[in-house]
Amino acid sequence: MNKYSPPVFKEDGFHCPYCEVYADQSWSLGTRNSMGRIIGELTTAQCRHCFRYSLWVKGKMIYPRASCAPLPSEDMPQDVEDDFLEARNIVESSPRAAAALLRLAIQKLMVDIGEKGSNLNEDIGNLVKKGKLVEKVQKALDSVRVIGNNAVHPGQIDLKDDINTAITLFELVNMIVEIIITEEKKVNAIFNKLPKGAKAQIKKRNSTP
Repeated sequence: MNKYSPPVFKEDGFHCPYCEVYADQSWSLGTRNSMGRIIGELTTAQCRHCFRYSLWVKGKMIYPRASCAPLPSEDMPQDVEDDFLEARNIVESSPRAAAALLRLAIQKLMVDIGEKGSNLNEDIGNLVKKGKLVEKVQKALDSVRVIGNNAVHPGQIDLKDDINTAITLFELVNMIVEIIITEEKKVNAIFNKLPKGAKAQIKKRNSTP
């Protein structure tokens, strides 16, 4: 999973807010207004992949609007991705709301992988009992579950201004999808290429008491 690099003032490269590709950026200090005068506060960055410009004032990007949260994993189910992207759009203005949406996204992911989805805590417990979760995924799931739930309850976890914790939750959701869905998909793709005879022998071996 490639790490998302949000737009940062004067950085040589980051994920473009337009094409969402990690690309080099060409910076220009100042621009001319309609009268031909230099506007010193305005800085532009041109993406070397799509060649579109972002506008910056006093070190902050004012156009287009971009999120500091990572992009969703390619194998993320659509219903999960919808909540992930909604959370991504609001994380700067409301980290608490973003955390709550990510918890909902994880609950929908449970349904996509065969659990009930009505009680996230029970779903995680069931997956542990079935041996389908490595410890780090269980911890990641519980982190998103607890923080996302408690973020909207007074006196629990205060995420009002804690964007860094919210960003970590995005990264955890991506990691969960990568391990539960992407890695299994890759393993199955290789296994399915094995000769039929070899797969039959493996099946017989596994069914032998």
